[in-house]
Amino acid sequence: MSVVTAVVAAAEAHAPLIAPIWVFGVAPIVLFTALGFVIWTYRDVANRHSHKAGPDAAGHAGSPGATTHGAGHPHPAESAH
Repeated sequence: MSVVTAVVAAAEAHAPLIAPIWVFGVAPIVLFTALGFVIWTYRDVANRHSHKAGPDAAGHAGSPGATTHGAGHPHPAESAH
């Protein structure tokens, strides 16, 4: 047997798979569907528990940096003298 025929014979050998080929297509679909369901179950969680966060959220309603840039960082209109 020559080197060329040995290489061709080795290239034609099929690698064994751990599962039938259709499993490699179905497994990601099942996985992403399950993960999508987990994410879907967390929809609207903030609105379901707004009664618990209401008092604390009221204190954060007015951001301190909404009108100025904060201490040490004057608004650009204020720094132009």
